[in-house]
Amino acid sequence: MNIQNCELADIPAILRLYQAARDLQIERKMVVWPHFDDSFVQKEIEEGRQWKLVKDNEIACNWAIAYNDQEIWGDQDQNDGVYIHRICTNPNFRGNGYIHDIVVWAKEHAEQKGKTYIRLDTLGNNQKLIKHYTSAGFDFLGVFNLSDTASLPKHYQDEPDCLLFELKLW
Repeated sequence: MNIQNCELADIPAILRLYQAARDLQIERKMVVWPHFDDSFVQKEIEEGRQWKLVKDNEIACNWAIAYNDQEIWGDQDQNDGVYIHRICTNPNFRGNGYIHDIVVWAKEHAEQKGKTYIRLDTLGNNQKLIKHYTSAGFDFLGVFNLSDTASLPKHYQDEPDCLLFELKLW
């Protein structure tokens, strides 16, 4: 298993993973991610913010990061966190607990960047995800209504309940 930055050549595979995630979200009656276009993913890759966990020469898991997230975290964002977005597991690798590997990686990455927190969010009151993220060490901070979602992807505009999770490094 190997964690590394995504490359432009990974865009088709990432978009397939996003579609598999949308299919699962529809099946489980969850908040469904919008379609992200190539240019959106390309920009994140060029900025070094798309990551992948590779196993057996295949992307087993993919996620994006940010170093600020004012629209979601408001005043809690003090330039002190790594924000994880769109964790997406390849259907062939689901059930392997990759969130724990992502957390180990994120702790190291956050320390290298001088950050104090690892943060993530999800939409809808999803009890299974609450349990999943808290089992990986995140504190569940509660359900919040986002006030200004105009610059966020569409699914944030359609769903009022935003669940916030935080892991403090020290």
